[in-house]
Order: sequence, then C-alpha cells, then structure tokens
Amino acid sequence: MQFTNITKLTPFSQLRKLEIVDLHTALTPSRIEKASVPCGGGLSYNWASMPIGASHLTVLQELANVQGLVEKYQALLAGETMNPSEKRLVLHHLTRGRVLGEDTSVFIDGEEKGAFYQEQLEKVTHFSDAVRNGNLLSSTGKRFTTVVQIGIGGSDLGPRAMYLALKGAVESEKQLKAYFISNVDPDDGQDIFEQINFETTLFILVTKSGTTQETLTNYEMVKKAMANAGVKGLDPAKHMVVVTSKSSPLATSKEFLDAFYIDDYIGGRYSSTSAVGAVVLSIAFGSEIFQRFLKGAHSADVVALEPEITNNAAMLDALIGIYLRNILHLPCTAILPYSQALSRFPAHLQQLDMESNGKQVNRDGQPIDYETGPIIFGEPGTNGQHSFYQLLHQGTSIIPLQFIGFKQSQKGKDITFEGSTSQTKLVANLVAQIVAFAQGKEDLNANKRFLGNRYSSVIIGEKLTPESLGALLAHYENKVMFQGFLWNINSFDQEGVQLGKVLANKVLAGAPEDDILQAYMKLLF
Repeated sequence: MQFTNITKLTPFSQLRKLEIVDLHTALTPSRIEKASVPCGGGLSYNWASMPIGASHLTVLQELANVQGLVEKYQALLAGETMNPSEKRLVLHHLTRGRVLGEDTSVFIDGEEKGAFYQEQLEKVTHFSDAVRNGNLLSSTGKRFTTVVQIGIGGSDLGPRAMYLALKGAVESEKQLKAYFISNVDPDDGQDIFEQINFETTLFILVTKSGTTQETLTNYEMVKKAMANAGVKGLDPAKHMVVVTSKSSPLATSKEFLDAFYIDDYIGGRYSSTSAVGAVVLSIAFGSEIFQRFLKGAHSADVVALEPEITNNAAMLDALIGIYLRNILHLPCTAILPYSQALSRFPAHLQQLDMESNGKQVNRDGQPIDYETGPIIFGEPGTNGQHSFYQLLHQGTSIIPLQFIGFKQSQKGKDITFEGSTSQTKLVANLVAQIVAFAQGKEDLNANKRFLGNRYSSVIIGEKLTPESLGALLAHYENKVMFQGFLWNINSFDQEGVQLGKVLANKVLAGAPEDDILQAYMKLLF
C-alpha cells in the first residue's frame, strides 16, 4: 500500500490542465439529472453545479485509483494501523457493523473489537430501557425525565447535533429531554441547572481518558449543585453514569451507577455511533431509534466501498473537494442544511473536518507544500440567506457550498400561506439559491449584478429520519477520511489542540518562568 504526496501523482498534474466548466452554459436539465450519486440511507449527492465535466470525472477516477482510496479504506476496516503518529487502529466504522462482511475480525488489546463494541451497545440498550420504562429510579424514588451529557469536543458536538436532528423524528411523548454541558465557563452549567429538576435528572459524564480538565470541572460543579439543592436523600452517585476507557481512573469508580466503555481507536469527532452517542441518544429516544441511526450509517459505509466514483458519493465529494482546494485554491466551504433539525450539524462538521484534516505534515511527519483541509462554517437555510449569503453571492471570494435538503418536513405539521406550504417555500428557496449561485444575473447596475459560477453540491433525501441522519453523518466522515488519504495526511490525530492545554496548565500554575504568559495574566486576571 503506497502513501504518496498528491502533487507527485500524474492524475493530479493532469487536473491542472483541464478547463474549468462554466456553469452559465454547462448547467442543463440533462446534466442535473445525470449528476446524482448514491450516499446510502436513501440519500443522493448531486454535483451538477460544480465546475467539473466528463474529463474531470475521468481524471478524478484515475486519481482515486492511483492513490488507492478503496484499498486504504479496506485496510482501515480490516484493522491495520491507519493512525501512524499514535500507532493506533481507526475503528469507528466497526461501531455500526462489519463493513467487509461478518467474518471480519479485529483483534487488539486481547479482545475482538467488533464483539466489544456490540457488547457495549447491548449494555447501553439494557440500561436505557431500564431508565425509560421506570425500572431504574432516581435516589429519591422518582422516574428520570431528563438526561444531561457532560463532555467537550467530540463528546459534545456530535451527540448534541444528533440529538437535535432526531427530536423531530420521535413522538414527543416518547422522548426524555436532553441537555449538554460542555464549556468550562460556569455560566454554561448554571444555565442548565436553572432548567432541570435534579431529582429526575440523569447525568452522563463523557471523558475517554478520565482526565479532561473542562469535563471534570463541570462534573464537580454538578455534584456541588446537587448538594446545594437541599433535597433530602439526593445522592449524585445514583444520578450519574460514565462513558470512559477501561484504563481510565473513572472506570471502576463507585461514584457512578454504571460505566460504558470506549477506547483509543475511536476519535472523539468520530464517536457519535459509539457509547459516546449511544447512551444519551438511546435514553432520550429509545434504543430502537439509535439502532436505526446505526443502520443508516452502516449503509453509507458500505456504499463508500464502491470503486467507481459515480457510485460512491463520499469518494466523489472528497475528490471534487480536492479539485476546489488544490486546483482552484478555494480556502473555505459552507455547509448549508435546509432543515432546522440540522441546526448544529455544521458545527459538528467544523470539528470533524478541521480537526481531522487541518494538517501541515504528511503521514511520515514531513512538511507538505500544498493546501489541506478547508475552513468550514455554516448555518441552516433560510436563516443564512438573511445573514452571510450576501458575501457568498457578491463577495470577492468564491466559497464552495454544500447544501442539504429534504423533500418532506420531519414532523409533517405545516400550514398553507399565500398558496404554498412552509416546506414548499423552504425547498423553493433551496432550488433558487443553487441556480442563483451557479448562473447569477446580468444587470446594467453593477450593484445588482451576480457573477454566478459560485459552485455548490446538494445532498437530497425524502425526509430526515434516523436512517438518513446516520447516512449523512457517515457520508461526511468518509469524505474526510478519503481526503486525508488523498493528501497523504493523518486524519485521525489532533496534536493541534495540545499546546493550548499545556500553556493553560502553566497559567493555572502561575507560569513564573514565562514573561509573556505573565503579561497576559495581568491583563485578564
């Protein structure tokens, strides 16, 4: 298996020579119809408004073949060490099923990991069922009605985004309300405390290492708040579970009702389908909903094995992203879901993409001379149209766009106003924006002129369900993975977050030997 910098590959050099497709003339009904590629979970990816044509697809296919994208994905699934800097396997796909077949076994640390993840999922199922049916009660004998997850980074962003996305897919009477505490800012936790009843709230502490500073600080804040609540018999240990690793100092602590295990082979930003997401989502919505979510993710993982890019949405999305970033040198990508349920999905993708592929050295630790991961931002439509779309349409920078849309609303409740429903208006706005960005508008008044050739893709589904949400999540996880393979970088470590932690600890210790830290401390303390 060859790992090569992308600039050394012949197909990459060929990409530079291809003419950029002009969407003013190239965008036709036939092109739109033929540009849809399956994602899994009932979703499709349409690239018609991207600046590529048949010749680009041919070269992109050659680039995928030469860089061995499917081969590297298969190696990852088979349990080879694909995180070289930390010498770790990468196993988040295994949390939702054996993609290479039921006879695929991954042995490490004295256990078969597929069986281990399945065992943890079954344990989560039994526990969540007990909470939801009232067999497990609070320390004061009351049913749990609320769940609060305490975590940060991947222990918060993904599960929080998935929770908000699934709320509309489950009848309200079948839900337990969930909250999330992540920021070490004390106001974050205090805001939640003002909204909950401690007697009927179950807390989930999520820290793989058992040493995450912000998370442990918030954990202590929760315990203090419960002690100060003045409720007789209220015992924090009977209101708290932990998601951590077997080697964590919290793994066998008596301060928790139960412990659910994860390991170092699941990165935080890839952990929504592990116990990190399973506990809170299964308690909030039921284990059956979470299983459907996993099924959708697994379906997208299977599609990602397809060698032909016109049958593999994640791979094609990744390759087009390379063209935009490395040939057209466009530094940003906007994620624009036309679904309010996906309001926090762009924030999750921001971490997924930027923490994974924001790298300046290759897998061997050698500096690279080409751009890697783009800046990711976004908001749901139509809100974004009344915010930053002005710059997207008429600013001096071209920013590629990734739209997400569904034909039906999630909850199915709607009104008709001025001859159309709210959902129809939402979809109409999505269609209009794609075309407006692509083709623009001529006007003698330069202030009203839209240049067009603002590139976009769109992921389309019938309705946002647990299955389609799982597939959407896995699509982007696999896109990021394929782009990491293409750039020959390690998408599975995150050394960039460490330096700030080290310096923060110096500040907390007084930083007597560092004049610069001392100077800023005088400003802020």
